[in-house]
Amino acid sequence: MKLKLFLAGLFFLVFTATTYAQTATPGVKNRQEKQHKRIRHGVHNGEITAGERVVIAEQQQDVRQAKRRAKADGQVTQGERARIHQEQNQASRSIHRKKHNGRDRN
Repeated sequence: MKLKLFLAGLFFLVFTATTYAQTATPGVKNRQEKQHKRIRHGVHNGEITAGERVVIAEQQQDVRQAKRRAKADGQVTQGERARIHQEQNQASRSIHRKKHNGRDRN
């Protein structure tokens, strides 16, 4: 009885870990957090105007939606990861351009 219970627990643990590994996107999450920090800093310093902030927020929403779509089937493929990273690259360039375009909200 103990052996069956142990094996059932072990199976559950392995299955859960495998499922998590297939949908985990820690690099994407960390990068999103850094981009949000850059956006907040730009808004706080006045480097990003209200209109620019709206555009950046829409891009960030696109990245979150791509991440959600990729995870929906339970596995994030290489192609899906590449697409998410491509969207993050575009968002990052946009943040940089908007922070350094010389416009001030003041």
